[in-house]
Amino acid sequence: MFKALVVDDDAGLRLSVKSTLDSAGGAYEVDEAFDGVNALEKLEETSYNIVLLDVDMPRMTGLEALKHIKEKDPATIVIIMTAFANIDDAVRAVKEGAYNYISKPVKSDELLAMVEKAMEAHNLISDVAQSAPILMEAGRKIIGNTAQMRKVFNIINRLSKVDTPVLIRGASGTGKELVARAIHSNSANKSGKFVAINCSAIPENLFESELFGHEKGAFTGADQRKIGKFQFAEGGTLFLDEVGDMPMLMQVKLLRVLQEKVFTPVGSNREIETNVRIIAATNRPLEDMNKKGEFREDLYYRLNVMPIFLPSLEERTQDLPNMVNNFIKKFNQRHARNIIGVTPEAMAVLNKYDWPGNIRELENVIEHCFIMEESPSIQISSLPESILAAAGVDLDSANLASGETVSSDMTETSPINSGDGDSMMDTANAGTNVSSMAAALDGAPLDFNAQKELFEKEFIIKALKTFNGRINQTALHANIPKKTLLRKIEKYGINAKDYIQN
Repeated sequence: MFKALVVDDDAGLRLSVKSTLDSAGGAYEVDEAFDGVNALEKLEETSYNIVLLDVDMPRMTGLEALKHIKEKDPATIVIIMTAFANIDDAVRAVKEGAYNYISKPVKSDELLAMVEKAMEAHNLISDVAQSAPILMEAGRKIIGNTAQMRKVFNIINRLSKVDTPVLIRGASGTGKELVARAIHSNSANKSGKFVAINCSAIPENLFESELFGHEKGAFTGADQRKIGKFQFAEGGTLFLDEVGDMPMLMQVKLLRVLQEKVFTPVGSNREIETNVRIIAATNRPLEDMNKKGEFREDLYYRLNVMPIFLPSLEERTQDLPNMVNNFIKKFNQRHARNIIGVTPEAMAVLNKYDWPGNIRELENVIEHCFIMEESPSIQISSLPESILAAAGVDLDSANLASGETVSSDMTETSPINSGDGDSMMDTANAGTNVSSMAAALDGAPLDFNAQKELFEKEFIIKALKTFNGRINQTALHANIPKKTLLRKIEKYGINAKDYIQN
């Protein structure tokens, strides 16, 4: 649920806006303030995701209040509500950091549509904050980790106020397109299209046509006129992913567009003016490419006005728990699940892995776990085998049904607890202490493997009895990965249905 603050000296308008937001199915928790001063007082007590702010108010104008709101928290989305006579003030407010403005009388459908779009922009900033970009400014690194979240908001807020090109640097999977979308969605171009193009995926002979379009008959196969990406993105943002893979000839043409704001379609004699913001991204070392003559130095400096560096996931494992929780929330909604978190053992495995695929790989791994996992928490057993192998984890040594682990656990009489206090299996029901194990050895050959298998079989049977033959409950509460449990059941010829109590 988002928290919203409606600020207006007109009580009737406040009630109308509040009613509109209340009608959005419980998506917003709405408070009211009767003027700018009262709004700032409430903002000192509570953090709001969005503020709907009137311009003309006593004691403090909306423009003055906006300045204070943005200084306190640049992430707060502000929408200006204004009468037609104050449109100039509203436009000025947008330039000062407001998301957008809406004219009075406020129409419910227009307001809800604008608020919904504003919150999408807010979510993009939050996602970028999870990606922890680094801004190089006068030799300083400003890292957007959890402790410095506002620095990340400041970066996007700063870039959103200007129209300069942006160059996003980082390895594959670090969230470069996410950053680009966040900048676009909070900029003056947000009402325009966001058009993404992967420079490494376009054949060299089709590159110019893809960017600038072509006229009918411009070349063999050009049987009709085509609009290029620059024209398609007019008034919006063109995101050039992997710009380091752009052919040299196209680098020259792109530089001309950046300098002169015009381009010429293939096969045409007419120049077309363009109003498109360029955001480029690359995972390649452009500085080295400059020296080798593989990337134009003048284009590099043209794009590199405001660089953002995205570190790899391996460089910031301290953010891993927050990012995992973020993806769990996402996939709970997508898959209609209620996963509550990750077990400490599974989290330890995730921390050991070096994440060559970065955030994208982490997202894929968590979704994999959602498909495999049947318990309320992500277990080691639901992690991909490639992750386990790379982290040096052997499933058989990470659960109670394996050699030394079993022996060490059985020297104590601690219960196997579900974590909620409702289900518990003590040593009298499921465990075997040292004395009982010694008794079982009387008259039996001193063969470790044979005795281990006897114990495993007895342990699994007692666990199945305790949990009424239910595989998932047995795996969860007896701390046995489900895959291992099923494998052992098959190995020892155990039929779980035999232990269902009627």
